[in-house]
Amino acid sequence: MDQADFLSHGRFIDSEAPNVVAFAHDAVDGAGNETDRVLRLFYAIRDGIRYDPYVDMADPANYRASSVLTAGRGFCIGKAALLAGCARAVGVPARVGYADVRNHLTSARMYQYIRTDLFVWHSYADLLLGDRWVKATPAFDLALCKRVGLKPLDFDGRSDALFHAFDRAGRRHMEYLNDRGTFADVPFEAIQAGFRIAYPALMAAHGLAGDFQAEAVAPDDAGEATNG
Repeated sequence: MDQADFLSHGRFIDSEAPNVVAFAHDAVDGAGNETDRVLRLFYAIRDGIRYDPYVDMADPANYRASSVLTAGRGFCIGKAALLAGCARAVGVPARVGYADVRNHLTSARMYQYIRTDLFVWHSYADLLLGDRWVKATPAFDLALCKRVGLKPLDFDGRSDALFHAFDRAGRRHMEYLNDRGTFADVPFEAIQAGFRIAYPALMAAHGLAGDFQAEAVAPDDAGEATNG
């Protein structure tokens, strides 16, 4: 693909949407260089957009940068699309990538619908800084991390920041299992097909009632919460 593909407005990475442009430019106001701009965007999205997997995962709006920004909440795919869209809005080439991971942060309500700790199509943003692509996952916000004892995922603009393998207490948090590659825009149809196979009950529910931030449990509590 040409680099222009990673700077252009997309169906889901809608980098020319007025609210995305305004948010991005406000976040980077006064920033020095390209890396500083991206770091400001990462933290603004990581902590300013609440992580919430209770959204309707069959609704395209929850995968679209501008809609996630308007809602002020989203799960990993929507938040990664927002980071990529904001990066493009300030002139930084960006794309989105996906991997299957084993995630030990969950809630009893979530587990009743998915019956697994395998999360397929976990998403990150891939940003072109200088002459190299650097991966960053803005999913888990600071407030959630503090509540469950998970170290927030930091990003320095030089090294990949995909996930923390362990929480603050040294308990296993997330394991990387399978790389699905990177894309110029969110591959919505492929993700939907994968989710329907992996999580049929969750997809049929069209979003869960409740507050994930209040209900989320740390890794060592996950078994008790989901089995109790």
